[in-house]
Amino acid sequence: MHYACILLKRLFYIAVCLLSVSLFSGIREASPADFNYFGALQEKLVSEGFAREKILQIYKSQQVFFDTKGVSLFFVHREAGLNYSQFPSTLSIAAAKIYMKSYETELSKAEEVYGVDREVITAIILVETKFGQSLGKRQVINTLSTMASLSDPDVRSRFWKEIADSTRLSQEAFEKKALDKSSWAYRELKALLKYTEKEEMDIIKITGSYAGAMGIPQFMPTNIIRYATDGNMDGRVDLFVHADAIASIANFLKKCGWYRGIDDEKARKVLRQYNPSSYYIDTIMQVVQRLR
Repeated sequence: MHYACILLKRLFYIAVCLLSVSLFSGIREASPADFNYFGALQEKLVSEGFAREKILQIYKSQQVFFDTKGVSLFFVHREAGLNYSQFPSTLSIAAAKIYMKSYETELSKAEEVYGVDREVITAIILVETKFGQSLGKRQVINTLSTMASLSDPDVRSRFWKEIADSTRLSQEAFEKKALDKSSWAYRELKALLKYTEKEEMDIIKITGSYAGAMGIPQFMPTNIIRYATDGNMDGRVDLFVHADAIASIANFLKKCGWYRGIDDEKARKVLRQYNPSSYYIDTIMQVVQRLR
């Protein structure tokens, strides 16, 4: 039985590797070193209770910078352009079935405790990160700090000059979107700081999507605070660990209204809270049907 489990996991990782695809690269990086893009942001964080020494330590790191290239994707990205057709494919479904066997214990526990079908959890992990193989390469601290700093008019003006030729947005539309996103990113940044401090994680080393989503289930930091849970009972919540990711997805769905035996229409409404994209929801439902 032990050797069979090892073989299943090896087959799973081989299948996942075959699914890997290269993503695109964006606009140019970085900004002039003589301008302090994060000065006002740091002061705001300190004024809201974060330790000055800790904040200064984070932002003086050479690895923390204003990420023009990454955050520009907020203003040029189109959801419909993502290739969702790859996920219900024969190869993807085969990998998903191997995943379900490899993590049968964790998925069974999630079904028992939260009443969420293993096929749904598996489908989400497939679509979000290809079973943890595509976690995103952008430093989350840079993504959220860059976006949060756009509340500063000077920072926003400099950023607009960098991306103006790469977006279809008017400057007026950009201003509105940048202000909305900066407020959102600031809340996420505070949650990230709290989470990484609680779990004693190196905030600078955490990578994620262009939007700052992180871990196997691609939770935003505020959702980590609300829904992430310790699936393997080791005393820590680490969404880069499959047991914690599986339990956290199940907990999220349950708290958003999922229940055992839920019909498709209501299931779609719950999934919309995970990701509001119709393309995303349709794909999850297709994968679930193929796994049953």
